[in-house]
Amino acid sequence: MISMRLNVFLGALLVASCGQNAPSLPALQIDADRVTVSGFSSGAIMAQQVHFAWSDVIDGAGIISGPPYGCAEGKLDTALDRCLAPKGKGPDPAALAAVARDRAAKGLIDPLAGLAGDRVWIFHGSTDSIVAESVVAASTAFYDTLGGATVESDFSHAAAHVFPTLASGGDCAVSASPYIGRCKFDTAGEIFRRVVGDVDAPAAQASGQLVRFDQRSFAADGADPSLGDAGYIYVPQQCSKGACGLHIAFHGCQQSADEIGDAFATQAGYNAWADAAGVVVLYPQASSSIIPLNPKGCWDWWGYTGPEYDTRQGAQLRWLANVLAALGVKV
Repeated sequence: MISMRLNVFLGALLVASCGQNAPSLPALQIDADRVTVSGFSSGAIMAQQVHFAWSDVIDGAGIISGPPYGCAEGKLDTALDRCLAPKGKGPDPAALAAVARDRAAKGLIDPLAGLAGDRVWIFHGSTDSIVAESVVAASTAFYDTLGGATVESDFSHAAAHVFPTLASGGDCAVSASPYIGRCKFDTAGEIFRRVVGDVDAPAAQASGQLVRFDQRSFAADGADPSLGDAGYIYVPQQCSKGACGLHIAFHGCQQSADEIGDAFATQAGYNAWADAAGVVVLYPQASSSIIPLNPKGCWDWWGYTGPEYDTRQGAQLRWLANVLAALGVKV
């Protein structure tokens, strides 16, 4: 049975690799002073890794059901226990803050002074049994310990381990694919109001263009970031000709294009808000693999791409730096 499943999985990878190539990123004018990030689950940790790597450039972060930066300490067993639903002691925000300070001093992430004035919003669904409330609360405590950023949190809404929306996705009470839940709560809207800023309501409907782009060409120095062949970028109509901000939205485990197609990019609720705010939304795509071991297509938050995964030298962060450079944002 295991052999049969492996053959099916490898066959699917082969079919995917033989598909049509995606086009290059569109040429856009991005305002480098309006760059923010958010993510769900493993994407929430990836959003923090991006925020700390380049806090001088990133203006804020939305953290949805994610442990604090550095929680896994490069160990898969730590990630699966202490950083999800710990049987014993959970993450220690003070200890993780000390690690962040040390990394900043060594130049592995931006100076922590870059957090000053940044807006951070942290959410956890009260019925989420995949990531414990105490773990997400540690993310809030971690930011508070470091200081500088304006941090808000919301743990008051009933939601399983899903990305809550007003009306898209599956059952809000069930942690199941596509991990987008009809919770009568606009998570993307809260991210735009509290993190992106300068916008009070979404457009009546998303009227921009969702574009697939080739992710493979942005790998740094031959390093394999273990990502999907194609990502998505949403471009509001006004952003095809004029300067706009940029928001980077990271899906969670089992939410990549491999698993759910463009559902995260089209159903999470970001795009109508992006139209109203004049903000391009970048949707990078992770990919599932057996080697390295990442069967659920999570972002690297425990070290499957190498020990420097959560510093500026990490394969996925260097990949993203090249994408941002192509969009005119230098980190």
